[in-house]
Amino acid sequence: MSPLPPFSRRHLLARSGMGIGGVALAGLLCKPAAGESASPAAPTSALGPRPPHFKPRAVRIIHLFMNGGPSQIDLFDPKPLLRKYEGKVLKDDLKADKRIGGVGLPSPFAFAKHGQSGIEISELLPNIARHADDLCVIRSMQTPTPNHEPGLLMMNCGDISRVVPSMGSWTLYGLGTENQSLPGFVVMCPAGLPTAQGSNWRSAFLPGIYQGTSIDSQESSPDRLVANISNDRILPSQQRRQLDFIQQLNELHRQARPDDAQLEARIHSLELAFRMQREAGEAFDISREPEAVRERYGNHVQGRQLLIARRLAERGVRYVQVYHGAGQPWDSHQNVHDAHKKLCRESDAPIAALLQDLKDRDMLDDTLVIWGGEMGRTPTVQLPLGKAPGRDHHHDGFSVWLAGGGVKGGHVHGTTDDLGLSVAENPVTVHDLHATILHLLGFDHERLTFRHAGRDFRLTDVHGNVVHDVLA
Repeated sequence: MSPLPPFSRRHLLARSGMGIGGVALAGLLCKPAAGESASPAAPTSALGPRPPHFKPRAVRIIHLFMNGGPSQIDLFDPKPLLRKYEGKVLKDDLKADKRIGGVGLPSPFAFAKHGQSGIEISELLPNIARHADDLCVIRSMQTPTPNHEPGLLMMNCGDISRVVPSMGSWTLYGLGTENQSLPGFVVMCPAGLPTAQGSNWRSAFLPGIYQGTSIDSQESSPDRLVANISNDRILPSQQRRQLDFIQQLNELHRQARPDDAQLEARIHSLELAFRMQREAGEAFDISREPEAVRERYGNHVQGRQLLIARRLAERGVRYVQVYHGAGQPWDSHQNVHDAHKKLCRESDAPIAALLQDLKDRDMLDDTLVIWGGEMGRTPTVQLPLGKAPGRDHHHDGFSVWLAGGGVKGGHVHGTTDDLGLSVAENPVTVHDLHATILHLLGFDHERLTFRHAGRDFRLTDVHGNVVHDVLA
């Protein structure tokens, strides 16, 4: 009788009935790196909550990413003087950045003051405008590049080219998660991935435990949103016994490789995947929400994914990022005004519903909501006026807004010049924004570090200052 062929660990996993391990590579365990005494205390369990450096104002983040670069000129930064230059070439003496070309293109949309604060917001966003007193609008954002891929990496990871961890990964590394049965960092991007793809939510040199778990939120069924979430061929008790046996073998394998973070990541992804079967289906099932709530968000992709974002946030997921489409839908090089009308119709009511829902559940005070893209758009026309004009990329003076989580509601920070060509007062870099976000989470951004390749890395690298004027 010939001997049986070797039965590898891979074959064992494939035949074990788990079927879900690939869903949650983010559900992992790590050991603190050597020399990270200034970093958070180690959790008591795989992704257990960690104490920050000081009392936080926000304990979770919902990041609404308008992929492609929304036009601040048409949404949050009115420039009536542009009407004087409509169709006229802007002379170099008007421009701090001589690379900006084209002719002036004023916004056709009316702006009005809203709330007690009187923040001016475009008519394209009537529902968000009702929350003007909750918004902290930063009109003076700057990023070092006017291109999509490095722009997304900069906004998400703090660097335009190096392989470094994303802000969501740093958040999870610093705070851990409150729910051991769901990933602590979830990314929803419908119908495809953004430019730079998974690099936007990578853990890089941080252990894989902190990587984002991406979901194609184009799907509406919980079973399709998170594939293989259930297994009809094996009972949970049988699955538990199988997993325990597999993990015993994995532990023997790990003991011989104590410093292999990727191996530990794979081992603990199995455990999270098993636990997700109990909770993920329920968390992603918005049919459990009252009909009135679902109607406020809307029965479409943007509405569904924002409702899921709230459900994940209230279940202890630390960082939820929601993309408005793939393929840079806000990248309006042509017909910017019709394009932005459509995009605002899709996103305005659901975002307002999210803000109201968080307030109704007493969650907005400790949930930081972030809205914005990787850059803005120029106040000039990219194409001739008669051919559905569009706006080009703009990186010196665009808008983002924050709400909840300890920021000053009803506040505008920073200004651009009269034509919106560049920042005039109180510039805010992406590193400054990241430093401020970490501060709201209870961290000194200079002390939240991870030892890698002989140096201490941080989200803000060697830059960044907390913007204290936006803090409540």
